[in-house]
Amino acid sequence: MIIKLKNVRLSFPSLFKKAVFNGDETKFEATFLLNKETHADAIKEIEKAMSDKIKGDLKGSKIGADKLCIKDGDDFSYDGYAGCMSLKASNGKRPLVIDKDKSPLTEDDNKIYSGCYVNANVELWAQNNAYGKRINATLLGVQFSKAGDPFGEGGSSTSANDFDSVDDDDEF
Repeated sequence: MIIKLKNVRLSFPSLFKKAVFNGDETKFEATFLLNKETHADAIKEIEKAMSDKIKGDLKGSKIGADKLCIKDGDDFSYDGYAGCMSLKASNGKRPLVIDKDKSPLTEDDNKIYSGCYVNANVELWAQNNAYGKRINATLLGVQFSKAGDPFGEGGSSTSANDFDSVDDDDEF
C-alpha cells in the first residue's frame, strides 16, 4: 500500500548516494518525522495499513514494535524527534527527488537536508523470510516542500569566512 506523507520533516537522508554502514553501501534511505498532533490522520492510516499487512500477509503473527517501520520519536534522543512518530523507508534503487515545481533535484542543489520539510511516497510491505517477520517501508520519492531548521545530525560545517588569509611569507 502506498502512503503519501505531506509536509513531514526529513531526517538522516541518503537520497542521492546509498547510505554506508560498517564501510558497506546499503540502500537509499530516509526517516520522516510525523508530528503526533498535526499528522494524526496520516499516523492512523499507517497504523491501519500495518495492521492489515499483519492480518493478511503475516497471518496475524505477533510483531513487536521493534519490527515496525514506524516508531515513537519520544523513544529517541535525536534533535526534532520529540512529539513525533518516525517512519524509516529505504530502497535499493535511487528514489525520485523533486522540487516544489516537480523539477528534478540533485545533491548539488543543497535543497534537501535534515530538518527540511518534504512530501514523500512510501510503500508498506510485509517481510516474512529467513530474516524474520516485520513491516517495512520502501522509499519511492521525495518532494521538497519548504525549508526548516537544520538538524545537527551531520556535525558542524564551515565556510571560507571561517578562515584567515594565508600569505606565502607566513611561518608555521
